[in-house]
Amino acid sequence: MPELPEVETTVRGLTPHLTGQRLVRVSTLRPDLRRPFPVDLAQRLTGSVVTGLTRRAKYGIIATDRGDHMIFHLGMSGSWRIGNAEPGKHDHLLIDTAAGQRLTLHDPRRFGSVDLVAGDPLTGFPAFVTLGPEPLSGAFDAAYLGRVLAGRRAPIKAMLLDQTIVAGLGNIYVCEALNMARIHPAKPAADVSRAKLAALVPAIKAVLEKSIAAGGSTLRDYKQPDGELGYFAKDWRVYGREGDACQCGGTIARIVQSGRSTFYCPKCQR
Repeated sequence: MPELPEVETTVRGLTPHLTGQRLVRVSTLRPDLRRPFPVDLAQRLTGSVVTGLTRRAKYGIIATDRGDHMIFHLGMSGSWRIGNAEPGKHDHLLIDTAAGQRLTLHDPRRFGSVDLVAGDPLTGFPAFVTLGPEPLSGAFDAAYLGRVLAGRRAPIKAMLLDQTIVAGLGNIYVCEALNMARIHPAKPAADVSRAKLAALVPAIKAVLEKSIAAGGSTLRDYKQPDGELGYFAKDWRVYGREGDACQCGGTIARIVQSGRSTFYCPKCQR
């Protein structure tokens, strides 16, 4: 599933092609993805000018001069493509700009979504209301984590995947950050020391920033808008590397937590 770095990379890739552009055609090629497309999507967006693109958690946000915000989620296999090729079998949304550019939302498994919100999406879109802080923001620090994890007996990995604790983190990057900070993924969150939390926060930020710089991690169908793959996977410390050597000299292991594979090093992660 595309996670925060993949969505951030997508937003950055779309920005120069959409910002300041008038949308001359918006069309859907099917009625739904994970849920139906907004029935008035084409009517409200056609003729508008894109004023900017942002990201919240794992969602991309396209703002227009009419006060509407198109919010997209890439689901399990979604990606945007820039180019004027004719739509294919798994292309579901087309946006044409006055500059002659076409942007196509491609989603083979159709677990993505597109929503339309008038006004401020941070308060008007239900999925955003309960989200925790962005992990790359100043609001996400060791003191904050210490407060929200106090008394929580759930595993630290589960807490970091809880979007009400911190927005946008997914399985790959939590595994990577916990290894960098040398924290066992099954350790109860309340038992993680302040010193370990102080190491965990910069580890999370470093892993995310490095992945964004590499264009994200390519799993299955994810591509950047220009068609390039994400190359962070070649730098994974533990994810998908069961049986390989950890940087500490230990052997990377895999366990299953809440139905998801967790990769970690029993030697250095305590």
